[in-house]
Amino acid sequence: MAKPQVFTIGYEGADVDRFLATLKDAGVGTLADVRAVALSRKRGFSKSALRDALANQGIGYQHFIKLGTPKEGRQAARAGDGDLMRRIYCNEVLVTEPAQEAFRELEALAEAQPICLLCFERDPANCHRRVLAQHLAERGFETVDLTVL
Repeated sequence: MAKPQVFTIGYEGADVDRFLATLKDAGVGTLADVRAVALSRKRGFSKSALRDALANQGIGYQHFIKLGTPKEGRQAARAGDGDLMRRIYCNEVLVTEPAQEAFRELEALAEAQPICLLCFERDPANCHRRVLAQHLAERGFETVDLTVL
């Protein structure tokens, strides 16, 4: 039996139509927004607009705010310091009970349907969604990074 898949995606440099098509083509059932702040200066990627656009495509939306990166982690990622971002994320976020509870909810959702972890960064190596994907891989999920073309 095949392992259940978990996808990841970043919307940096993407337009919303191609982004939605990428999710639809992959068979994503729910987009798991793991941004601490689900607002974006990029048109179509703030929480309400994105949720509505996803619904029009038959894709669900769930915001996992407790799995977001704190400001210091986002600053490290923007500066290209992925190691510092991961240390901050793992040592200040993932160890907390609210994050552990949110992760259990994320895992249960992934067991029920194909999900895709969303954050801004195009390169998953510079994003905390890679950390989450690795934790899910340790629990038997196959992880696939999607790229909006």
